[in-house]
Amino acid sequence: MKRRLGGGASRARVLAGLVCVAGLTGAAVLAMVGPPLVRDDSGHGVAPTPTGAAAVDEAWSSAGRAAAAPVASLRDRLGQVPGDWPAWAELGLAYVEQARVTGDPTSYPRADGAFARSLELRPVDNDAALAGQAALAAARHDFPGALRAANAAVAVNPFHATAHGVRFDALVELGHYPEAWQAAQTAVDLRPDVASLARVAYAFELRGEIDQAAAMLRRVADDATSAADAAFAYFHLGELARHSGDLVGADEAYQRGQASDPSSVSLLVGRARVAAARGESEAALADYAVAATRSPQPWIVAEYGELLESLGRPDEAKRQYSLVRSTAELMRAQGVEVDVELALFEADHGDPAAALAALSPAPGGEPHRAGVFVDDARAWVLHQLGRDDEALPSAESALGLGTRRALFSYHRGVVHAALGRTDAAVADLRAALDTDPHFSPLHAPRAQALLASLDASAR
Repeated sequence: MKRRLGGGASRARVLAGLVCVAGLTGAAVLAMVGPPLVRDDSGHGVAPTPTGAAAVDEAWSSAGRAAAAPVASLRDRLGQVPGDWPAWAELGLAYVEQARVTGDPTSYPRADGAFARSLELRPVDNDAALAGQAALAAARHDFPGALRAANAAVAVNPFHATAHGVRFDALVELGHYPEAWQAAQTAVDLRPDVASLARVAYAFELRGEIDQAAAMLRRVADDATSAADAAFAYFHLGELARHSGDLVGADEAYQRGQASDPSSVSLLVGRARVAAARGESEAALADYAVAATRSPQPWIVAEYGELLESLGRPDEAKRQYSLVRSTAELMRAQGVEVDVELALFEADHGDPAAALAALSPAPGGEPHRAGVFVDDARAWVLHQLGRDDEALPSAESALGLGTRRALFSYHRGVVHAALGRTDAAVADLRAALDTDPHFSPLHAPRAQALLASLDASAR
């Protein structure tokens, strides 16, 4: 399949989640939709996944062991043949994958050392190590560094599909969309596998072409050769459905994913999101508690805290917010850039001025992130600082690509309301709630209240 991403000045959106730890923006990172998937091809109903902490703990242990197996095998190999520079590059990628599966970034320094050793043994024409360094930089959210390393790998080997894929990831996260679409097309032309098709799906999703995104993700699920790949596809199918307000479709996709891989923390979070949207608060809290225990990534813990806050449990929410910050510090210690990911969190629960500083590159420096998610975060941070005139252009830019996110419309609607632009505010708030009436346990009720207030004042 060599479906072009668009004609002429093609637009697209690609999924970086295969090489990045997921962040609060949802772009990424395993970051990732589709029609309801109630039954498998045989017509038999999908069996429910076992629930409870014990089942998840057992599955998670299995996932951790599976991720550790390639590392152990390669280390044994290198113990016997220490000069095997391709194996050193493979070991580095195995460490990156281990961090992705477990959510533990302490494998990143080991990956760094493995790639460095590979390049020491073969300093020229080593596209494998360069592509690995690109993947590691992307996993650490150092997207300028990821782009430099990916470009270096492509310069050595123009046919390195993985390097083109990571190049896509970096270009998307830096907001260079036309170049990103080209990189995704090149990757899928070179190797139409799970990774490249997932990136094409993300490209379609970013520009609001949801049906095409879902079709690509269904193909990813069909082509998946591992439980983790299938779970990845079903999680993002569920996210596409949920972002469109389709809770039934989302729940069915998450269940399909959990049937493939009960160890997936992302799918557990997806199930919690659906339960919260349906008002099944205790079930949602139970799933969030397990997910946050198994993989206390900031985005998971922040969502858990916001659900607690929405239920009138502020002390418990504050404990989760404290954990968000302490976990973020641990990630920074492993070289992971998380400040941009935490901008919306800090705008709502901490220090908007610090969030704005994180979103702003140093004078003369290059931004670590750009694009629609950063534009939306900047708009919301500026609003929280009372700078709505400055916020509006960023809010407009966030919606300019066609990305369908209720949160983007809500943020622009609030900015419009603050500027006294009632008609525009009403249109945006209605669009947000029509797109996904449950987009946030905190902000969806606020959107409804603000819309009711604006409607009442207009009478």
